[in-house]
Amino acid sequence: MNELRARLAAVPALEPELSADTKRLVEQDVAYLGSDEALALIARDPYWPKWDAPYWSMVLLWELGEAARIPQRAVDAMIVRMNAMEHFFPLRDEEIPSGKTIMDIPCHCQLGTIDQVLAARGVDVDAALPWLRPWFDRYQMADGGLNCDEKMYLVDGEVPSSMVGTIPGFEAMQRRGASVFVERAAAMVQGRRGCMGSHTLTNKEERDSAVHWSELTFPRFYLYDTLRGLTALVRWATAQNRTLPLIAIAHVVDDLCKQFPDGVVRIGRRAFAEHSQTRDPEKAIDAPRRLARTRPLLDAVSKIGDPSPSLTREWTDTRAKLLSLMDRGRVS
Repeated sequence: MNELRARLAAVPALEPELSADTKRLVEQDVAYLGSDEALALIARDPYWPKWDAPYWSMVLLWELGEAARIPQRAVDAMIVRMNAMEHFFPLRDEEIPSGKTIMDIPCHCQLGTIDQVLAARGVDVDAALPWLRPWFDRYQMADGGLNCDEKMYLVDGEVPSSMVGTIPGFEAMQRRGASVFVERAAAMVQGRRGCMGSHTLTNKEERDSAVHWSELTFPRFYLYDTLRGLTALVRWATAQNRTLPLIAIAHVVDDLCKQFPDGVVRIGRRAFAEHSQTRDPEKAIDAPRRLARTRPLLDAVSKIGDPSPSLTREWTDTRAKLLSLMDRGRVS
C-alpha cells in the first residue's frame, strides 16, 4: 500500500486545456447540433448511424468537458425522441414490435451515456425521462452487471455480464446517490479488478477484448478502458464513503502509474474504430450495414499517441481522490 501510494503521489497533477484547433472544431459541432439538419436527424433516429449522428456529437462534447455548449434545441429534440422510443429491452425476438429490429430499441450503454450527457447539460433527467432510472434496476443481472446483448439474459448456468454494458449505467446511477443497483454494480467491477473480462464460456469474446483495456481510448462513447473503471470505483467509494479492496484496484493503478509517470495520458487505442459497421436508419431494417463515418472533431481528438487533455484531467482527479481515500483508511 505505501509503495503504491508513493507512486501515485509522485505523478504530477495536470489540468491541460483544449488546443485552439480543438476549440475551433468544438464550435463547428456546436453549430451543427443547433442546425435544422441535426434536429431532423434526431427526429429520425436518436442513436444511429455511428459516429456522425447528433447523438455522438453530444456525447463527444460532454467527454471534452463542453456539455454546457450543447444547444438547447438539440437537448429538447433528444428528450422528445427518446421518450418516443420503446421503454423496455426485448430479450426474445418475438418481443420486438412489428416492423422494428433490436437496433430500434435503446440499450443499457446508450441510456447510461445519454443520461450523463443530459445531466451535465443541466437536465433533470428523472423528470424528463422518468422511465430511464427504473430501466437499470430492471435489467441488472445476478452478479450486478448488465449486458447489451439481449440473448445473454437467456443463458442458463452462468451470468455473462459485460463491463462495456455495465459501466455507463454504473456511472449514471451514481449521480442519484446510494442504491442497491450501485452497490451491486460496484461489486461486479471490483470482482473483475477493473481489468478482467467475463470468466463465462458464453462471453468469451469479452476476455479476448479485455487484453486491450489497458490501452486507454478517447473518446470512450460507451466503450471501456481501465482508467474508466478505476474512476468509476473511486468516485463511488468517495461519494458513499466505502472502502476499496486494494486487490480490486492495485493492478490497474500500478499499470497507469507506469504508463503515464509524467501525468500526461496519451491515447493508446481508437476503440470506436473497432466497430466500423453502422446502420443507416433511412434504409430498410434488413439493409446491409455501411462503414461508419466520423466528424472532424472526432478525428482530431482521437489520434493514437496524442496527449488527451480529457484523459489527463481524469487521471489527475482520480489520483487525488484515491490518495484521499488511502489517507482516510478507505483502501485496504
